[in-house]
Amino acid sequence: MSPDKPQNKVMVSNRRALHDYLVIDRVEAGIALRGTEVKSIRSGQASLAGSFARITDNNEAVLYVNIPPYEFGSAINHDPKRPRRLLLHKKQIGKLHAQVKEKGCTLIPLGLYSKQGLIKVELGVCKGKHRSDKRETLRRRTADREAQRAMAAHRKSS
Repeated sequence: MSPDKPQNKVMVSNRRALHDYLVIDRVEAGIALRGTEVKSIRSGQASLAGSFARITDNNEAVLYVNIPPYEFGSAINHDPKRPRRLLLHKKQIGKLHAQVKEKGCTLIPLGLYSKQGLIKVELGVCKGKHRSDKRETLRRRTADREAQRAMAAHRKSS
């Protein structure tokens, strides 16, 4: 492990989003969090199921995600469903806003992870998949898996 390469520790991932949506673009963003929210995320309690992001009227990116209260927190714990501001550059927000204006596109958080001690979110500009698209993805995955197994069996027999 070299000191110049930062370790990204994935804390929460949204695997369901990869099944339900076609990811067109990915963006890394910081999140404005409170102390107990950070502790709750680090303990793996956050859930990305049903979460999404929006660009507001005053050009701010906001993340709607459920982060349960920290169990060892005091009476001054955070609100679990409060909107959290995303930390992005103005150009990035403009680009995301243009992509989301397209018909059927939305901003979905794909994962929460730690990068150099800070909590980051990976946002995906996504388009919803139809049932036939999901079947095609499963077919392709199954075919790839079978091809890998056949190649491994051929290597073993050689």
